[in-house]
This record gives sequence, structure tokens and C-alpha cells, in this order.
Amino acid sequence: MNAPEPLPQGQPARHAARGRLALPATVNRDVLLWRYAIALALMHALALLVLLPWLFSWSGVVLFATGIFLFGQGVNLGYHRLLAHTSLSVPKWLERAFVLLAMCSMQDTPVKWVTAHRHHHKFSDEQADAHTPLAGFWWSHMGWLFRPNPAIRGPIAYQTYCHDLLRDPFYRRLERDWRLPVLIYLAHALPFFLAGWAIGGVQTGLSWLVWGVILRTVAVWHITWAVNSLTHVMGYRNYETGESSRNNWLLGLFASGEGWHNNHHHDSASASNQHRWWEIDFTWYNIWLLERLGLATKVIRPRAVRHAARRR
Repeated sequence: MNAPEPLPQGQPARHAARGRLALPATVNRDVLLWRYAIALALMHALALLVLLPWLFSWSGVVLFATGIFLFGQGVNLGYHRLLAHTSLSVPKWLERAFVLLAMCSMQDTPVKWVTAHRHHHKFSDEQADAHTPLAGFWWSHMGWLFRPNPAIRGPIAYQTYCHDLLRDPFYRRLERDWRLPVLIYLAHALPFFLAGWAIGGVQTGLSWLVWGVILRTVAVWHITWAVNSLTHVMGYRNYETGESSRNNWLLGLFASGEGWHNNHHHDSASASNQHRWWEIDFTWYNIWLLERLGLATKVIRPRAVRHAARRR
């Protein structure tokens, strides 16, 4: 990788002067989205079952750890780099597979997720940004999910930011029927319990369900949300990008490369967030492997690589 461009010398960062922002004017503070509030509260409460010694198993821990990576790729590679930024192309069956992995993490429908993310890039760390930490750390982490915001939710927002996805009947169907995402999640959870039950009885089945599904889902939530909150607050910057994005090494690892957020805001079209050799990006390595296998095409390299190729 070529070295990142240095920050401009003697030029103050634009984000530094912004300070605290009010919530977006489009947010309805008087209404609580009960569906989100109940679902998130219930899942967090159920995740506390891991504290019961009776439900502990090393196989459950393995399912938890591997599930964070596997199902996280549905969000990182599928929702984010493939759908939101179109940084690569894959066959439709593989695209659907990544989408289903993301939905098995209860990360909302593809259209809702991509709409919010594209809106974030358009208004990053401005007052209109739906989840800037400049309006409050916990607001950016998860508070924004609980309040109606027509700038990112509703038919007008979806047509504005996701007209490409809405041309596909698959994504329109997921939007029309709220029960379908619920059924997809439950359908993926049941085999964890049944497989554990078949191998080690009810105790193992419940252990696999709690560790491999419920706790893993909550962990993937917080890892994803931390990219919205933590990587706009803590970390270092390779580039002056006009907002507060930072590279956070902890999330760079746990979020499979999504934590190199300043790199991403500098070059959001790129399929890779790895701009220095030690900025490990497991999601990029998966994309590279798919490309080598002939399953990924039109893969967009980092800007420095693209510029070097044009100069040759």
C-alpha cells in the first residue's frame, strides 16, 4: 500500500470547530419507536442468561466467537461495502446470502440500513447527520434508533437514497412485510438449539442458542454501533476529511476492518480500508479471496492504487 496523504500542515481540522450539535431537526423527540425499544431491551435481557453457569459451554463460546465474524460479514461486506457503496459486484445468489447473514444479526432491512448509511455520508457530523456523536455519544451509538426521523425512514427517504435497491423485487418484498425479517431471524436461530439438543441434550441446545445466537447478535449490534459512535470520537487520523472520523485499532480488529473509519471516509468507494500495512482489514481479505475465486468483480481499490494505475 502507498503511504496515506498527510494531514495539511498548519490547517485546523474543520470538524474541530463544530463542537456540540443539537439533534437533527427532522427527529421527532416526542415519539418512541416501541418496536425497536422492546426488541433491543428484550435481546439485552436475554443475553444476560450467559451469566448462568448452567448455560456455559465451550462449544457455545466457539459459536459466539465465530458467529461474530461470520454474521458480521453480512453487515460489513454485504450491507456496507457491497450494497451501500457498491465497491464490488457479486452474483445475485451470493449477494442474497450476505444479506441474509446481516438479517440474522437483526440489523434491519437492507433498504433501511443502506438509506441511513448513505445519508450519514452525505451529512457526516453535520446537524442533519442521523447519528453523529457531536449530538451525544449515546445518541450516535443507539439512541437514534428509537426516534422517528423521516430523513432516513419512510418512502421518500428510501426512494432518495435507495432507488437502486428498490428496483429489485427481493428488496421491495423485505420492505413490505415486517414479519419476514422476524421469520428469517427465528428460522436461523432454531437450528442452533436443535443441533445442540441433538448433540448434547437440552442444556447444550440452550447454551448454543444463548451464546451462539442471542449474545452474538447483541455483540454484533454494539460492534456496528461503535463504528458510528466510537470511531468519530477516539482514534487517530490519516486524512483531513472535513468531519470527525477516526481510525480505531480495537474496532479495526473486532469489526473486521470497519474501525479504520477515517480511511473509509477519505475513500468511501474503496472495497479496502487498509491504507497502512498494519491496518488489518479482514473484510477486504474476504473480498480479495472472492475476487480470486471469480465470485467478485468490479472491485474498487484504494484511491492511491487507482491513481498509480492511471499514471502507468
